[in-house]
Amino acid sequence: MKNKEMSAGAPAVSGDNELAELGVAAAAVAIRNGDITAESYSAALLRRARDYSDLNSFITIDESTVLAAAGDADKARAAGSSAPLLGVPIGVKDSYATRGVRTTLGVETLDSFVPAEDADAVGAIKDAGGHVFGKINLVEMSFGLTGDNSRYGQVKNPYGLEHVPGGSSSGSGASVAARIVPAALGGDTVGSIRVPASLCGVVGFKPTTGRWPRGGVAPVSHTLDTTGILARSVEDAALIDQIVTKDVAVPLSDRPGLREAKFAYAPRQYMELIDPETEAHFKDALLRLQDAGAEVVEIDLGEDFSQLADRLTWNLFFREAMESVTDFLRRNNFPVSFNEIYGGLKPELKEIWSHLVLPSGQGYISQETYETTLSVDRPELQRRLGKVFTHSGFDALLFPTTPCPAPTIEHRSRFTVAGEEVDDRFLAKNTVPTSGAGLPGISIPIGLTGHGLPIGLEIDAAHGHDRALLDLARRVESVFDTLPAPA
Repeated sequence: MKNKEMSAGAPAVSGDNELAELGVAAAAVAIRNGDITAESYSAALLRRARDYSDLNSFITIDESTVLAAAGDADKARAAGSSAPLLGVPIGVKDSYATRGVRTTLGVETLDSFVPAEDADAVGAIKDAGGHVFGKINLVEMSFGLTGDNSRYGQVKNPYGLEHVPGGSSSGSGASVAARIVPAALGGDTVGSIRVPASLCGVVGFKPTTGRWPRGGVAPVSHTLDTTGILARSVEDAALIDQIVTKDVAVPLSDRPGLREAKFAYAPRQYMELIDPETEAHFKDALLRLQDAGAEVVEIDLGEDFSQLADRLTWNLFFREAMESVTDFLRRNNFPVSFNEIYGGLKPELKEIWSHLVLPSGQGYISQETYETTLSVDRPELQRRLGKVFTHSGFDALLFPTTPCPAPTIEHRSRFTVAGEEVDDRFLAKNTVPTSGAGLPGISIPIGLTGHGLPIGLEIDAAHGHDRALLDLARRVESVFDTLPAPA
């Protein structure tokens, strides 16, 4: 069934809220132990999806398919299955192909398309016993940071319905925060997992670029793109990471505290323009980490760091889009062409593509500039960030994930931060360098503003050190109070 067309069903029963609070790992254990059935869990989440339909977090939920998959999981459990995600429903960003469930990429041109194959990451979830709960709303073709979709509706932030949820994995952040699903697959090119995680108060993990499979997921930039996960705890993100990557590394340790942990932060680069409440929460976070035994040291990444990161990342973001999308549509048998998708875009996005994505556009960078971006700029950014971990010996780099809380939907395109007017790309100001360098990064919630809007802390680690990052992030997470569920 499409969008809000789920059947009326039975009213919510006592215990639905308790079931909805279960995270991925907790739900999987409860189902395997027979404490709950997969069907009762999925049914409770479906009822919650109806209750929170005004968030516009989903494009497609096929209720009968969800319940059938849950019933199959219960039968598998009775037959002795102990699959790690047995019976757990996961939300899937609608940029991922899903066998038998329509996949729109957020555009009207693909409103009725149903793929024959799953994206690789979706297949890994199913192989582990999980199933698709529904397809999640996103910005058209993953181009945007505010959750605005002209065909499927503006996604709203569960912590403030008049505020944006971030993007482009807009519905992923909103649906996990609203307890509709325990976790959701997303995609990150310049911050599209970490921005909505920060603004919606959930955990958002961007793996080292290239570590997670990208097959069957609509691209923006083949150099920058990565798939990833939004969840309500680092433990759940780590579990999904291990399943999708088939990483047999040692599981997360049970070490308490942060003694011997060494953190860097670079206020000159990441806090030059920042919302006062976000700055206060970040500084308080640093003090809490020190109280937990960590060493926290201020560093400087260079006067031109932000300019370098912005230039190379946005150059790649726009320059590679046409080639990447064209190749994806052909390889995955999507029944449209690049030109047909371009022709159906909302006017403001079509204008951006005309200027920056099409070779005829005035802002389309030359082949020479593109090659310089790849051969000079990107290695320099990687060298500079790499030194933080290799030469200076820091375990992680810390910064506010977004320099401000969620702006209002009314002023999503242009808004004011600390007295200065900015545009929506400002939401990715701090996440862009991580993407440009291809590093792993994770955003965790550290508090709420006076108006009840979440604030996120990003933790970045050295290239390829994803499991060490997840282990460290779990210990950092324990220092902060769990955010209350949105009212």
